[in-house]
Amino acid sequence: MGNQSVLSEFILLGFSVDPQPDSALHVVSDDLLLTLLRNLVMLLVIRVDPHLHTPMSFFLGQLSFLDLCHSSVTVPKMLENLLSESKTIFVESCLAQTFFVFATRGTEACLLAVMAYDRCVAISSPLLCGQVMDNQLCIGLVWGSWGLAFVDALINILLAVNLDYCEDQTLPHFSCELSSLFHLSCSDTSTNFTLLLCSSVFRFFGTFILIFFSYICIVSTILSISSTSGRSKAFSTCSSHLTAVILFYGSGFLSYLLANLWFPLKMIFPLQYSVITPMLNPLIYSLQNKEVKAAMGRMLRRCVNCFT
Repeated sequence: MGNQSVLSEFILLGFSVDPQPDSALHVVSDDLLLTLLRNLVMLLVIRVDPHLHTPMSFFLGQLSFLDLCHSSVTVPKMLENLLSESKTIFVESCLAQTFFVFATRGTEACLLAVMAYDRCVAISSPLLCGQVMDNQLCIGLVWGSWGLAFVDALINILLAVNLDYCEDQTLPHFSCELSSLFHLSCSDTSTNFTLLLCSSVFRFFGTFILIFFSYICIVSTILSISSTSGRSKAFSTCSSHLTAVILFYGSGFLSYLLANLWFPLKMIFPLQYSVITPMLNPLIYSLQNKEVKAAMGRMLRRCVNCFT
């Protein structure tokens, strides 16, 4: 770990400015419980219902599993800080948390791009969708998303591990952020910032461009449909994914544009990534996806029949 013994702990200030820590504790714990329940139910429904054994449902299951992983990395430490007076985190633990946060966010960005491509194929070539998006391709796209994100995160963290942290030990966040760690270092971080910038361009702008062109294809195909009902049906198949994309990238862009204008925004957006988005994603897909709603209804009827 180099000379990191100079500084052994960081202080997370995310909840220290909250005048009502008890209310924050209830909100975070309730949101964590909802996140776990909703994503587990989504995974269960996709697993047991044969009508959902489709490429989009497979990707949706991966998104639910990803949200579970992301919340499990950040939220338990948030709850610990709410119950503790010190609100500290070891440097090694902070770097580990940063790695998994970095990796899961990158995987979600890649997965949303993959899901946009799937919607493009399903709408533009519905008869060939089953042949194009076969099991082998779907599994390869998912593994590729996880692999690219984890390699990207590993390279960034390996450079951060070699830094000396001997300055101010306070982090104005609920969880560890890689860019914030650089400000606490007394080493030269120019290479780290350059690498982080390249990674951000790849993760967010690169995947956003892929999603953008996929939706250009989708919109052009929908506009070519003559009937209004056909256009409405085609758009409804991608409305839930479009909502998730707006939520993910909208909050990301706002965090970079507005975080320097008002200090609390620096804390709100990491909380939104860690708690709110994983909690809302299953709700978005269950409310706006007819197949998922029908599958949940069938599973609920089975549960009722078992008890009665």
